[in-house]
Amino acid sequence: MSSTLPMINTIYCIGRSYVEHIHELGNAIPDEPLVFLKPNASIVTGDTITLPDYSNDVHHETELVLLIGDNTTITGVTVGLDLTARDVQSIAKQKGLPWTKAKGFKNACWLGTFKPFKEGVYELFLSVNGEIRQHDTTDKMMYSFREVIQYLDGIYGLKKGDIIMTGTPKGVGKLVHGDKLEIKLDDDRYQVSVVQSVGH
Repeated sequence: MSSTLPMINTIYCIGRSYVEHIHELGNAIPDEPLVFLKPNASIVTGDTITLPDYSNDVHHETELVLLIGDNTTITGVTVGLDLTARDVQSIAKQKGLPWTKAKGFKNACWLGTFKPFKEGVYELFLSVNGEIRQHDTTDKMMYSFREVIQYLDGIYGLKKGDIIMTGTPKGVGKLVHGDKLEIKLDDDRYQVSVVQSVGH
C-alpha cells in the first residue's frame, strides 16, 4: 500500500488505555488519560524500521491512529507502532524523568496509510516472525474516541493535522534485528522488517 502521509501537526499518544495491557506491565489504572508526545521526526513509513543503538529492549506497541480534521472531527484512521525503549523508560520512571528518549527516537512512530474514518470497532493485529503477538479490538479501550478527543482538545487544543495514537492492547514484546512483522488494521496489511542502528 502507498505510504503517503498527510501533513501531520502534533503527535499525541495515549498510554494505559487497555486494562489488560496495564496489568501486563504492572502499572496502576489511571484516573484520566495518560498523555505524552512524540516528535514529528520520529515518524517513519514503509517496510523498514530501525531500532536505536542505545537500547537493548525495544518493544512494539500496536495502536489505532486517528487523524484530526476541522473542528476536532476524525477524518482518517490507520494502524501505527509506538516503539518504546523499555529499558530506557524504566530508568526514566525510577528517576521521575520524561520518557522522550524512550518514546521519541527516530523511527519510534511507524505509521500505515490513512483511510477514511468510520464509526465502529477496529481490529488490530501484529505478528513477529509468524508468531501472533497482538490481536485485539478497539472496543476494549477504557475511553471512547470522542472522550479522548474531548480530553485532549480541552487541555491542549486540537488542530487539523494532529494525530492521536490511542494506546496499545496486551501482548507487547521485544523486537530485534531481522524480525519480520505483519501488521494489520482490519483488512489493511503491512509487512515490515526490523534493523538495528549501528551508530547515532
